Amino acid sequence: MARRASPPLHTPDGRYIVVRGRLWRAANPLADDVRAALVQSLMTARRDVRRAQAEGDAAGLRAARARVHAAKVGLGERGPVWWKGGAPDLGRRMIHNTEYAEWYRDRAAELAQPGDPPIQLAGVT
Repeated sequence: MARRASPPLHTPDGRYIVVRGRLWRAANPLADDVRAALVQSLMTARRDVRRAQAEGDAAGLRAARARVHAAKVGLGERGPVWWKGGAPDLGRRMIHNTEYAEWYRDRAAELAQPGDPPIQLAGVT
């Protein structure tokens, strides 16, 4: 699997990351050791999902998916929002339909300048 060349774009309040114009809830800013343990649990559970799918193990697949969900709730990516103030969860919405639309348009204008050369992709001619 290819790795990102740069970190995802975060909204100014840090609540969301932007992926292809869509908002996804950012992880809760946790202590490094807590976050590392949750990420390790998440990755183990994801490997178990893949293994259970390959083996056709329905019970194992349900259990592994439940562990993925639990880790994501712990990280703050699912479940109750981790921020204070009562702001609604805008996750999975297109950014141009949210309160971040103007900020995103301004940010996109900063990132893509008309005189920039095209991005070269390896193996693409």
